[in-house]
Amino acid sequence: MTAAPPGPALRCRRLVRRFGDRVAVDGVSFEIAAGETYGLLGPNGAGKTTTISMVAGVLAADAGDVTVRGRPIGIGAGEAKRAIGLVPQDVALYEDLTAAENLRFFGRLQGLTGPHLRSRIAEVLEVVGLEDRAGDRVSSYSGGMRRRANIAVGLLHDPALLILDEPTVGVDPQSRNQILESIETLGGAGLAVLYTTHYMEEAERLCDRVGIIDRGRIVAEGRSGTEMA
Repeated sequence: MTAAPPGPALRCRRLVRRFGDRVAVDGVSFEIAAGETYGLLGPNGAGKTTTISMVAGVLAADAGDVTVRGRPIGIGAGEAKRAIGLVPQDVALYEDLTAAENLRFFGRLQGLTGPHLRSRIAEVLEVVGLEDRAGDRVSSYSGGMRRRANIAVGLLHDPALLILDEPTVGVDPQSRNQILESIETLGGAGLAVLYTTHYMEEAERLCDRVGIIDRGRIVAEGRSGTEMA
């Protein structure tokens, strides 16, 4: 990963998003430093997914702004978006392909080729603990393995910011622990991670700081395991 410019890896300021008369996100602001994992917690419908969709440039904000490595994010902001790895709730893989074939496909879409692509595939499969199953079709994977392969796709192009939208939903306890172990290694490698969940125990284990979102607003923020303001 190339050296990051000074300042936060991600900065969100006063984000607002409306759907008709409903305000889904109402003035959300937070920052994430390189090497930091930030947990965005809240109940279903609190505004977590809408917020990360604006952060990733998938959804346009009605007001406010987002910068990644100092570059503004928005619809069509291709260069800035390349600094983001987005892992959605729904697994986005081709089931008839193996994990390695999926990674080669998505890597080429990101402009990776040759030895560098092969090296990155090996590295991310090791991070998510699937190196021994790289040649197996995704259709043979458990739900937890598919989610780990999905994380590998998000990591493949060596992003500055990885966004994980509730990556442990619907998986068994063993797979959940394997996913959390994979994520724990990422901050130490200098990656900024935005992690959404409604499981407080996950946030306490993974996150350096936590923001609580409810009804579209950050109602509390602080370091994990400490009293939040």
